[in-house]
Order: sequence, then C-alpha cells, then structure tokens
Amino acid sequence: MDDAAKLAAVRAGLPSLAAGIQLNTGSSGPLPAETAQAMAELATYELAAGRADLGYHDEGRQRMEEARAAVAAVIGADLDGVALTHATSDGMNIATWSIDWRPGDRAVTTRHEHAGALGPLYALRERSGVELVFADIGDGGDDGQTLAVLEQAIVPGTRLVSVSHVLWTTGARLPIARIAELAHARGAILAVDGAQAAGAIPLDVAALGADWYSIAGQKWLLGPEGTGALWVAPTTLEAARRTFGGHYGQADYDSSGTWQPQPDARRFQYSNYHRPSIAGLARSIGWLAMYVGFEFVHRRGAALARRTADALAAVSGVELLTPRERMAGLVTFRIAGWGADAAVDELGARVFAIVRSIASLDAVRASVGFFNAEEELDRFVDAVGLLAAHSPATMPPRRTLEILHGS
Repeated sequence: MDDAAKLAAVRAGLPSLAAGIQLNTGSSGPLPAETAQAMAELATYELAAGRADLGYHDEGRQRMEEARAAVAAVIGADLDGVALTHATSDGMNIATWSIDWRPGDRAVTTRHEHAGALGPLYALRERSGVELVFADIGDGGDDGQTLAVLEQAIVPGTRLVSVSHVLWTTGARLPIARIAELAHARGAILAVDGAQAAGAIPLDVAALGADWYSIAGQKWLLGPEGTGALWVAPTTLEAARRTFGGHYGQADYDSSGTWQPQPDARRFQYSNYHRPSIAGLARSIGWLAMYVGFEFVHRRGAALARRTADALAAVSGVELLTPRERMAGLVTFRIAGWGADAAVDELGARVFAIVRSIASLDAVRASVGFFNAEEELDRFVDAVGLLAAHSPATMPPRRTLEILHGS
C-alpha cells in the first residue's frame, strides 16, 4: 500500500477516530477494533465458563508470556529483562524502592516529572530521610543545558537519577544515553519513565544505558487501560534480587517442591493481571507491528507532530512550548488570553478535538499520532487560530442546529 491507502486502512481499524480528533494519546490512545474483539472473546468466555479452571489459569500464564515477548520486541530487549506491570507508575515504584536506601542518600529528578514517578520519590524523602533534588532543565530542549544542570545535581552520594525519556509536559526528548553515562560515572543508577516514548519513537533500551525503563500500555502502544511493562538491565536485576530479598512476585515450585522466585524480571510481577487486558496488550502491539508496521508508525507520527508544531508556531498569539528539534509526539502550547482549561473546552466544542491541559504550565497539550489525518490536524490548527484571534468574551457563538418537531 502507499501511505494514503495504508492510512485509510489503519483508520478503519480504529473506530474511535470517528468520534473526534483524537489528540490525547499521551493519556490514552485509540483502541484497535481487533484488540477489542480479542478482549471481548475472553471476557465472554470468563462469563460463560468461569475463570477458575486450572487449564485456563495456565493459558493465562501463556498470554502473559506473549505480552512480555511483544513488549520486548518493541523496546529492543531480551525477554528475561521484561516484567508486566499495571502502569508506568508501577515500574517507577519498583525501580525507586530497589535501592537499599540510607538517611543522607541522594536522589535526583527534574521539575517536569509525572506524579507516577514523583510519588515514590516523595515517599522516599519522608520515610527514609533521603535528599531529593529537583534539577531545573528549562523546557528540556537544550541537551547541553540539561546535561550541565544534571552534572551539578548528580554529585557523589547520589544513588538514583529518575527522569523521563520524553517529558509529559513540554514533550521534549531528553538525551538518556548521555544522562546514563553521567549517572553511572557518579555511582548512581538511572530509572527512566518511558510512558511518552514507547510506541511513539524507536527504542533500543539496552543501548540507552538505563538501569530501569518503565512504559505504559494504553498510550502510544494503543493497549487497554491498566497495562504496562518494566525493563531491567541484567546487572541491575542481579543487584535488585539482593535488595528485594525474599519479597518477589511471580514464582513457581522447583523440582524439590520449594517455592522459588523467577530468576528473571518476572520476579517483579507482583499480582494477578486481568487476562483480557493482557491479551489485548499483546494484540495491540502485534497489530502495530504486523498490520501497520512500526516504520510507518514512527515515520508518519514524527512528521505529523513536527508539521503540527510548525503550524501552531506560525499562528499569531500562540506560544509553542515544545522544542521542535527535540520532540516526539507531544505538542504543548499556550494561547494568549486563554487559560488552558478554557481552551481545551472550546476546542472540544468547536471541532471535537480531544486534547488536555497541563496545569503546571497552564498550557494545552496535543498528542499527534500516526493515525491522524492531515485534514483533521488542519481543522485543529484553524480552531486554535480562531481562539488566538479572540478572547473568551469575544468568541463568536458556535453554530447551532434547530430541531423542528413535526406532527
């Protein structure tokens, strides 16, 4: 297929695209019809036949292995390094608490991190007396500034550096490989929030040099809610085994009948998983890989995001916050005279654009995906231009449809 025919086929497989201009994949992406069907079949089976049969339980374990393999393929990892989680936050919690913390230790993060990564860091500071340092890296678009600021923050005694690969705020893509080198040179480990990267940009987690890399299933991988995964580097896995001690997740009886933790990353799979959702995650990744193709996903997604950023930057009254030379799929901007929440509401009402606000920046964030059509992105940019030309008080009224009741 050429790109136009392929786009038409892809959009036909994502029914929710007909409900509006889907620009919030950074929160939840559109679910493929194929994924929904697979999940519905399993849910129907569970309703009719139950969930307690041992054979079905074993089949559920197999589906978990399929999902782990799908994730490993997407992020360029060995299967042994991948554990399933329920969210990016789960993985960041595991990474943060994998260290045998002592009072006076130091953890470094940035001022742009998501609550899913900040939560365990705040808890660490309160419970363990760890010093928590917030590095001010600006908008994240200047690698030199980012590295210089982190070099000042990551001093001897720092044990953890916790940062995002793509900032959920400005959409900037950080130089993770160089941050990893810096962290390791100072004796720290690096935990990366990859929620806005996995599925949006090509990944080779081993080459990045991170020790932990946590991802979401429901965002750019188009999987169900409540799914995610965590990758752990081999040397880090060995160290974490000692720190976690006898507390482990997935385990099995060995040949002597002793309950033993899994020797690989599955030891961090701490609870049961919703089987339809796990099957759905594997199916969504498979759909992206085999039906769509990640070359198309990454190439088209990057081109559309840059096209949208350029168009918004050209609108008078719009301030683009996303650094165009270091972006992925997120485009964050402000509209003069408009609060972010008011702008989100108006864009939704005007052109059915589904975007979100970033409260810390009082800005609007659009997530541009490979499945978006140029025409709908143009309508979105035109709507932003209309807002920029008016204030909330002077906006022309939206057209209404009068319903006539006949006999």
